[in-house]
Amino acid sequence: MRAVAACPDPVARRVRTVLIWAGVSLLPVVVLFASTVGAGGPLLPVATPDGSVPGIPLRYLAPALVVLLPATLLGRRPLLALGLALAGACTVTVATSAWENGYLSAVWYLQFIVIDVMVGLVAARFPGRIAVPAATVVLVLQVTAGFVNSATAPVDRATSSVLLVVAAVVAGGAARARRRHAEELRTHAAAEAVTAERLRIARELHDMVAHSIGVIAIQAGVGARVIDTQPGEARAALAAIERTSRDTLTGLRRTLGALRHPQQTPDPPPGLADLDRLVDVAADAGVRVAVHREGPPRPLPGEVDLAAYRIVQEALTNVVRHADVDRCRVTLDYLPDGLRVEVVDAGRGAPPGGAGAGHGIVGMRERVTLLGGRFAAGPRPEGGFRVAARLPDGGGRVSVRVPAEADG
Repeated sequence: MRAVAACPDPVARRVRTVLIWAGVSLLPVVVLFASTVGAGGPLLPVATPDGSVPGIPLRYLAPALVVLLPATLLGRRPLLALGLALAGACTVTVATSAWENGYLSAVWYLQFIVIDVMVGLVAARFPGRIAVPAATVVLVLQVTAGFVNSATAPVDRATSSVLLVVAAVVAGGAARARRRHAEELRTHAAAEAVTAERLRIARELHDMVAHSIGVIAIQAGVGARVIDTQPGEARAALAAIERTSRDTLTGLRRTLGALRHPQQTPDPPPGLADLDRLVDVAADAGVRVAVHREGPPRPLPGEVDLAAYRIVQEALTNVVRHADVDRCRVTLDYLPDGLRVEVVDAGRGAPPGGAGAGHGIVGMRERVTLLGGRFAAGPRPEGGFRVAARLPDGGGRVSVRVPAEADG
């Protein structure tokens, strides 16, 4: 079940909206005040710890508010915020053209640098077909305002305007490109995760169902042949079919339960501790399995333990279905840095379609590769078929080149 995102407090949202638009509605008053405050002008008192009461000149504070009040709309209406700030700055520039050069130059830089930052934010939010025309309008009006403003060095300010606007567009476009690239990477990673999960589920279902159906098919055939002549053998075959079916249903319920209720603690997956069950099932199908363990057995990481179990299960399934023999050998070699698994028979060799055919061998190879191990499966020179895998003890999910043969 998907988590439901928490909704913000509607009262807080309304209060924030009212405050933002109330501030923006004061913009004409602030523009008018900034256009008339002129030289000198009153001070905004600011108390300090030492008792002195200096002040902030309102003739600088008011022009700053002209561009800062619309900035509150950047999160919701960036183009509207840019337009209001640009209109206010141009109005202040034209209306204060009679004041001294130092003040006019300072106000011009104060306002239009803030506007250039807004241009960068717009370029980061919108594609080039919107951001570039908006930046062009800002540049034309900013350069024009620099010449209308009677402060000295209008050419220098025009050059600064071009550089600042271009830098803002480039920086905003780069930020937007990085954000889009990050989103694409997240989307690609999510798609890969879904694909990997689908493959994992497909492998689990294949390993469970293919093994059980193979055994059931063989037992059903045996029972059908001897039901009239050897009722005891037929009953044994039916009992094997029942046990295998129940085990398969249990595994399917566990898998489907984990898919439907991922928040619940899943049942532990099978591992090498359950190897005797595979041996018994193979024996019911007429194949005696000799298990050889080399090295001191030790607990393995869960993924390695499950992979080793599934490899043995699938290899025994192929022996039962394709090898046409009554015995095979399973070797588990506990190495210092991992586990070597080998299943060997002396049967007919490769299953129909070749050594690499079918989903079983592909699934085994995928399991081993995902764990950073090595895998090989193919006919033996002396006859029969061999499946060999080397699994690292760490179980790290890294991709490696799969060689032609696993370590012996």
